[in-house]
Amino acid sequence: MATPSYVDLATLAADHFTPTSYANTLVLRTNTPTDPPPLDLSTPLSRVLFDVQEIDTHIDTLTTQNALPIITATAERSDASLRVLDEVESQVNALTESYKRLEREVSERYEAAEEVRMAAERMVRTLRLGRSVQRAVQMGRQMEGQMEALQRGEHKMMVPAVYTLLGLRQLFSATGKGEEGEGLRRVNVVTTLRNEVVAPAERTLLARAQQMVREFSMSSLLASGSAGQSGQTYNQTEDTKTRTTSALQTLYLLSPTKPITAPNAFTPTLLLSSLQSYISTALTSSLASLSRALATLPQLDRTLLEISARCQNIVALETLLSSIKPPDHPLLTSPLPNPTNSESATANLLQPLLHHLDTSSLPSYFWRSMAGQLTGRVNDILARGGVSARTLRTNKERVRDMIRECVDRGSRLPGTNEEGRKVGNWEREAAVMVGSVVGPLGR
Repeated sequence: MATPSYVDLATLAADHFTPTSYANTLVLRTNTPTDPPPLDLSTPLSRVLFDVQEIDTHIDTLTTQNALPIITATAERSDASLRVLDEVESQVNALTESYKRLEREVSERYEAAEEVRMAAERMVRTLRLGRSVQRAVQMGRQMEGQMEALQRGEHKMMVPAVYTLLGLRQLFSATGKGEEGEGLRRVNVVTTLRNEVVAPAERTLLARAQQMVREFSMSSLLASGSAGQSGQTYNQTEDTKTRTTSALQTLYLLSPTKPITAPNAFTPTLLLSSLQSYISTALTSSLASLSRALATLPQLDRTLLEISARCQNIVALETLLSSIKPPDHPLLTSPLPNPTNSESATANLLQPLLHHLDTSSLPSYFWRSMAGQLTGRVNDILARGGVSARTLRTNKERVRDMIRECVDRGSRLPGTNEEGRKVGNWEREAAVMVGSVVGPLGR
């Protein structure tokens, strides 16, 4: 039977007991919220102290009355703890011994195996690098032989040399782990190969191709002095076509391929710039010589013959471009760009140039570009007056006929007679040219 006590043990032992609520209850028993200060806190404090002393007395009484059971229970728990500790220590010792045996049997062997694996991996990488270096050196020797053949005049070796160059470029650009060319940039012999063989060969190929395009000429008008005779043999004509074809394909393949945002976004910039430069040179020379000839009419016949020859060369170039298919580019996933989303746009090397110049025909572009600048030159001659202006006005009909004949003659393929095939709507271009010269004369 429990010893009676006035201490509220049920409240103090409750799960929801909080010291603040209990203290607040004791304070409110001796004070009211309306009492003026100071508050009476000594009485609640005395009550708490007295309760603590009473609880202490209860604890002392209980421990005294139950000393033997407490000591017995404590001893039993201590003995149980010792037995558990002994068992745990034996298990820990067994685990420790097992771990040491596992470390000897597995960890040490794994470390040895890992070392062997790393050595094997590095040997494989070294072997792969050695094969890449060997391939690069072989391709470098192949390129040297091709360039020597090119120096001897074998222009057919241009395209094979470019393919070798692109293969080396593709090999050098490999930087990813596991790729064939990984680590090549750190090999001295490869660096020497790039600087002393590949780079000079690329410059030589580019310069030779651009030179061939600049020197392209198939017209025999100036050589023969008339439109009906041929100044070139068949072999010479075919050789010119072959050399120019090699040069055009070389410029296409050497054009930069990065960055490319889409598979069909490649633009052969070197090819387009060389062809545009060729046409621009023909335009500039023709415009300058025709401006001088209009001021001195005795030179007009020879000048118009030269202009016809330049246009015939452009006609021949257009025909040649239309017959050349884009070569397979090893650095691209698709062939020539497709600006019009049609199959014909990828059929030959002419379409990219027409798209770049925004024209449907190169002769038309030649005549219309010249006519667009010629009217101003004629106005300058008329503005200066003098004998040149009077002579030009007097011979207006003769100039008209000579310009029409010039356009007619220039619109034929080189080597054809007066009945030869004309390219494009030459009458429309002749009207544009005649209007640019004769138009100001009638004002």
